[in-house]
Amino acid sequence: MNLTSPRRIAVISEHASPLSAIGGVDSGGQNVYVAQVARRLAASGCEVDVFTRRDRSELPDIVEFDGYRVIHVDAGPPSYVRKEDLLPHMPAFTEFVCQFVAQEPRGYDVTHAHFWMSGMTASELKRRFDIPFVITFHALGKVRRMHQGANDGFSTDRFAIEEGLVAEADRVIAECPQDEIDLLTMYSADPRRITMVPCGYDPAECQPVDRDAARERLGLPLDRPVMLQLGRLVPRKGVDNVIRALRCVRERVPETMLVVAGGETDEPDPESTPEIARLIGVAREEGVAEGIRFVGRRPRSEIRDWYSAADVFVTTPWYEPFGITPVEAMACGTPVIGAKVGGIQYTVADGDTGLLVPPNDPDSLAQATIRVLTESGLRERLAVGGIRRARDLFTWDRVATLIEEAYEAVIGECAEEVAREEQRRRTVQAGFDGLVQVLSDARPRNTREATRMARLISNCFAGGGKVLVCGNGGSAAEAQHFAGELVARYQRENRRALPVIVLGAEFSSLTAWANDVSWDSVFERQVEAFAQPGDVLIGFSTSGRSTNVIRAFKEARRRKVQTLGMLGGDGGDLLPLSTASLVVPTRDTQRIQEVHGLLVHLLCELIEQDLAALDALVEAEAAS
Repeated sequence: MNLTSPRRIAVISEHASPLSAIGGVDSGGQNVYVAQVARRLAASGCEVDVFTRRDRSELPDIVEFDGYRVIHVDAGPPSYVRKEDLLPHMPAFTEFVCQFVAQEPRGYDVTHAHFWMSGMTASELKRRFDIPFVITFHALGKVRRMHQGANDGFSTDRFAIEEGLVAEADRVIAECPQDEIDLLTMYSADPRRITMVPCGYDPAECQPVDRDAARERLGLPLDRPVMLQLGRLVPRKGVDNVIRALRCVRERVPETMLVVAGGETDEPDPESTPEIARLIGVAREEGVAEGIRFVGRRPRSEIRDWYSAADVFVTTPWYEPFGITPVEAMACGTPVIGAKVGGIQYTVADGDTGLLVPPNDPDSLAQATIRVLTESGLRERLAVGGIRRARDLFTWDRVATLIEEAYEAVIGECAEEVAREEQRRRTVQAGFDGLVQVLSDARPRNTREATRMARLISNCFAGGGKVLVCGNGGSAAEAQHFAGELVARYQRENRRALPVIVLGAEFSSLTAWANDVSWDSVFERQVEAFAQPGDVLIGFSTSGRSTNVIRAFKEARRRKVQTLGMLGGDGGDLLPLSTASLVVPTRDTQRIQEVHGLLVHLLCELIEQDLAALDALVEAEAAS
């Protein structure tokens, strides 16, 4: 992907450093993912910084590696901490990253968080620095808990945190269709903000090599069928399921051996990798211990040989968010038998690149393995299909391109949102500026007229009269507003209720007359019904040309009722019909109504002052 300018990417991977060895308890696919994608983003021209927790005291603060930087974050002890125990250290992790980002002159265009705790840091970066963020969960807490139950060592706080991150993230990367389904159904994710990007493999690392040559290099027998299990040695990977299947396989294919690669050390050590000890026990129970070879953690330089040396690669975890190893095996031309779970059911095309079996089902696994080992035509067809599928869909170059496109989409969307926000800001500012200008223009004419109009209304109330108010649309609402302030109270407590009638508020007579006769005369009809000499009619009209208000004013004047106009523009035809008028000198209806609102409040305040003064005078005369 060609970028118009280099992007600066902050990658957050709190427990999975791209520099860590692969195959440990907390070192696996995520480490590979972060390292491979960072390298390719850097090669495409991006400036990439990977923030990861310092887990050894001797690590430098910053390491330049494969074209990107790895920044070691001080959070918790500089030693190994299980990821299940990292949550208390995340505030320190986040604060360190925020301080680092604050000192970066160019900042970052986007943050990519890997795993939910990294998402917490990305969220805070967004809050403080307006940096949009993308998140790849690699595993979802609710799904993990569903499959692992009490063996899931994470706090239940994870669920709410993940829900918040799904809602807040600018893009969520789903690694396979099942991951996307889980996000939608279990986390109510917005489908518009989900992008599916799988994990990948490196063709330079994983490609077919001659089987016999690979076996010779690895010290494997040339004449025995070989099953391979490679990856992290933890219970959920289901290696015990493979060992139990081996017993049945060897009944049909007697010399079959199982190679188990993975662990904490280069040599298989039951003490440093307790899972090895458990698996040895399972092998002894099944009577197949002599058919299994544990080879420990293997370097990436050997990986193609191990895959190519095997007749079949077997991976049957009962929970797997994605799983890179099946893709690597396919890329090396090795048929895959995988559990029909999570990402494996997406990467392995059943019948084309491998076979899918239920998890925790040794019998089904054994039958599938026997088919692959005994049917050479099937084995060859699966090998060819696997190579093709891996190259078409799962190279790290393709993964990085899709991720980069997601970044660009997010950056573009955020830029559009910034532009929209700026437009909204300008709209608000223009509204304030326009109102200020209209207020400035309206003040000279209306200052004295407002006091005069208020006195006319006050005198009406003092003389036992009532006020009628009318208007259309927004002006009708302002008429009701005015009436509400006077019938109830504006500011003065304990004053008497003031008689105000809003013409048009009684809908039966209003609509009956409008429907049967004319809308133009509805207010006129109500003036005829309610107005008495000494009353006041107040008409709201932003144009000054509302026909029904004009006719009401004319009827009011015939009945010796004073007419007061709340007008706009040049006052229109209502201006000469008004005993007094407040005119907002603009043709902008919205600004007129806003100023009318101010004038209503000013009139109410003045009326209450006038009536308070009258009440005080009456009380003084009574006292004397």
